[in-house]
Amino acid sequence: MGKNRKRWIVLGILCLSLFIIAIDNMVLNLALPSISEDLGASASQLQWIINAYILVFASLLLTMGAIGDRFGRKRLLQVGLLLFGAGSLAAALSTSTEMLIACRAFLGIGGAMIMPSTLSILTDTFRDPQERAKAIAMWAAVFALGAAVGPVIGGYLLEHFNWSVVFYINLPVVTMALTGGYFFIRESRGEGAPKPDLPGVVLSIAGLFALVYGITKAGEESWTDSTVLICLGAASVVLGVFAWWESRSKNPMLPLAFLKNMSFTGASLAMVLTSFALMGSMFFMSQYLQSVQGYSPVASAVRMLPLAAAVFVTTIMSALVAERIGNKLAVGFGILIAGGGLLYLSLTLTAGSAYGVLVGGMVIMATGMGMTMSPATNAIQSSLPVSRAGIGSAMNDTTRQVGGALGVAVLGALMNATYLDKIDNVKIVDSLPEGAAEAVRSSIQGAHIAAGQLSADVSQTIVEKSNVAFTSGMTDAMFIGAIIMMVASVLTLIILPKRVQAPEEGRQLSDVSMGPLSTQDDSEGGSLSNAK
Repeated sequence: MGKNRKRWIVLGILCLSLFIIAIDNMVLNLALPSISEDLGASASQLQWIINAYILVFASLLLTMGAIGDRFGRKRLLQVGLLLFGAGSLAAALSTSTEMLIACRAFLGIGGAMIMPSTLSILTDTFRDPQERAKAIAMWAAVFALGAAVGPVIGGYLLEHFNWSVVFYINLPVVTMALTGGYFFIRESRGEGAPKPDLPGVVLSIAGLFALVYGITKAGEESWTDSTVLICLGAASVVLGVFAWWESRSKNPMLPLAFLKNMSFTGASLAMVLTSFALMGSMFFMSQYLQSVQGYSPVASAVRMLPLAAAVFVTTIMSALVAERIGNKLAVGFGILIAGGGLLYLSLTLTAGSAYGVLVGGMVIMATGMGMTMSPATNAIQSSLPVSRAGIGSAMNDTTRQVGGALGVAVLGALMNATYLDKIDNVKIVDSLPEGAAEAVRSSIQGAHIAAGQLSADVSQTIVEKSNVAFTSGMTDAMFIGAIIMMVASVLTLIILPKRVQAPEEGRQLSDVSMGPLSTQDDSEGGSLSNAK
């Protein structure tokens, strides 16, 4: 089999492995009402079904990236797929909420093995810079597509089966990815990957766990909650000690010298700020479509498909754009375009807006997202030695997770503050029974539930006012998100080099890859480390 065909088959297998990560949380969100009814889960428990996975996943990414570089990326991917499959089966068979939460945490371990492995294997397989940029564009496009079509798939299945189907659908995908990976992916390791940095592993896991938990808890409670303050304070101390240790360790898991490369640092900063603004803003979109405009979960997911289509097309094209105008302009202007779409939505959306207004803003935003994510990811991966591809992939994923969690918490708090302020100005709320008034103030969903138990005229007023209050809060949050993206665009244009600054090791490996030794190995879809 020709070397080119073999490499692209490997990419297909990696994208298949990534697909189950992309759709996981999106599909599960639709199943939460059924889970609550079947297992008797409370609102807090439903949040933990989602958050248990995110906490474990985000906390382990850096560690798993380093482990893959040291002990084998294919091996880590295969083990991660096995764990993800076993966790999915156990979750589908769960008989209690506690069991399901535990299974979701277990799935986070498998996900943290899969996600960085796919990108690090891709980086090692595609040594040519132009080919790698195209491969990363396809990798990013599949992730975006999976996140968008996941709710449609999940919604259709949930109309015909019970909630366990959202976990059963992972099993055939895992089986195909495992089989394809076994036959087509060659093992690769980082030739210069350091020995295990156990203190760094412990400190990174503890620090990231405290950080993500504190941010998540702030979104549920408030930024002044004692638990939130303790977690964020502990995270700052532990991550500070982690940075101190890494700067002095003989075998650092994350060499801080990487930060001197502005391709790495600038792209990482762009990913954090972009994920903050976009994920924080898009968090409201499904609620707007369902609670304000009255669409079903499946109908809402279908109405989000133009965003997926725009992201998919522009992400595929982004490699060519970056090749023409350089990474700096592709990422910087991509963020600017996405911010412009967000600004448009913040200024035009109302509770009764036509779908055309929404889809126009979403397509503009998606175009910018597609132009940004792939070149930024390529900048991170290509700025590091191939021997540390796992750490680069983990950094790419960690910045997205932390930025997104922070965006949901911060912009969510802003939206809630505006919502509450608007509701407090509705005089009729003060005349409601205490329980009903509290429900109206808690959320738009609570307001709609309370309205269903009131007289027709009062009910209509509560629904209309809560819809307006929610939309005002959402557009205020989107406006702040748009401003943050404008700032991120300027910072990116200042910090990020026009072309990716490759490391010395990366340049040497690129030169070696021209020789017969690399060509022979590439024909087998493997890496230089296999051709010793």
